[in-house]
Amino acid sequence: MKIIIAGAGDVGFHLAKLLSYESQDIYIIDKSGEKLNYVSTHLDVITIKGDATSPKLLIENKIHEADIFLAVTDSPEVNFTIAVLGKKLGAKKTIARITNPEFLNNDVINFVELGLDSVISPEELAANEIKMLVRQSAFNDSIEFENGSLFILGGILSETSPLINLSVQEAKLQFSDIEFITIAIKSGKTKETIIPRGNTVFNAFDQVYFSTTADSHHKLHKLIGKEHHNVKDIMILGGSRIGEKSARNLSLENFNIKLIESNKERAFELAEKLPNVLVIRGDGRNVDLLEEENIAEMDVFIAVTGNSETNIISSLVAKSRGVKKTIALVENMEYIHISQTIGIDTLINKKLLAASSIFKHIRTGNVLALANLHNIDAEVIEFEVLSNSIIANKQIKDLSITSKAVFGGAIRNGKPMMTFGDFQLQAKDKIIVFCLPEAIPELEKLFK
Repeated sequence: MKIIIAGAGDVGFHLAKLLSYESQDIYIIDKSGEKLNYVSTHLDVITIKGDATSPKLLIENKIHEADIFLAVTDSPEVNFTIAVLGKKLGAKKTIARITNPEFLNNDVINFVELGLDSVISPEELAANEIKMLVRQSAFNDSIEFENGSLFILGGILSETSPLINLSVQEAKLQFSDIEFITIAIKSGKTKETIIPRGNTVFNAFDQVYFSTTADSHHKLHKLIGKEHHNVKDIMILGGSRIGEKSARNLSLENFNIKLIESNKERAFELAEKLPNVLVIRGDGRNVDLLEEENIAEMDVFIAVTGNSETNIISSLVAKSRGVKKTIALVENMEYIHISQTIGIDTLINKKLLAASSIFKHIRTGNVLALANLHNIDAEVIEFEVLSNSIIANKQIKDLSITSKAVFGGAIRNGKPMMTFGDFQLQAKDKIIVFCLPEAIPELEKLFK
């Protein structure tokens, strides 16, 4: 498969990194020699210095042979242009990173006819991610499948967790009233990502990920040693597109929302657009302002300004004032792995979310969905079992599964099911798999 990526920034680099685990022909185009040098020294891909909006450049690099053409530069307008050009020049499938919400919900213009097979909005993805995280108050990571019938939940084991010093197998037996599978552990001591087996032991401050059903997910908080608390009052710092979308989403679910925005014109605009949200004009870096607005009484604090450091520091202030859950947006993807150590519950990165959303369009093996976990370098993939695949009608215990992957649940005829060793896979089952990136090619072969 030939894949051409326009844009060697964080999104392009992360996509190329994920794809580099496979035998794909990957090309990355960018104007910046510095970015391309970084890519070439870290990944086994072909770099092309130049302007991806140049038809001559695209033709010279045989765009007509491209199976997928990804436009993921920092400019939505450039991405639109690149995708349209690529399609007209013969690329089989084009995907563009776009911020304008009109591209996502438009019944007037058919963007597929123009040349965009798929569009991805990082802001939309981030706002939806925030909504899911708010719903799961005791956890710092949350992914829903099949409209909430199956969940992946991640959280840090407190010192009071009943799982501490138990093995995975012992935990399963002791808490047999809860439907769950332990799919991943990031050690609180070594920071190593572990694909757990039956004899893997839980320790305090481990970041643990579980798969569970809709009937059991509200019981899981006791396993990590944290109380489930009802969320009512939420403060959002930053009136960006993500802040606006998050405020709208959450106000529709009857949360009490305070939104702080420093720009006067933007604050008035938001007040008009969001009648059910209390919009406050002010500088969220001002601790006195946060205290005047009763930050200590908030259940959740969400920082989504355009400045990562402001988001991190204000979230730490919120945490120090007793706010139970904090969520901060960061631009630097390297920050993602430090949330556990600095005290913020969840750091989210819209570039990483965009890369994951785009990545599912590239997968083989009948992939239905794909998501990244925030605190570890791993993937959660939803596959469909085909009737002619080699795993159909086999039990999981009889499969040769890499040690870098684990089955985390299934959905059969709309019903969630736990996938233990004696679970027999059937055609049309939707299977949730957790895996390290290097295991993806092996898994895809099983589901072809």
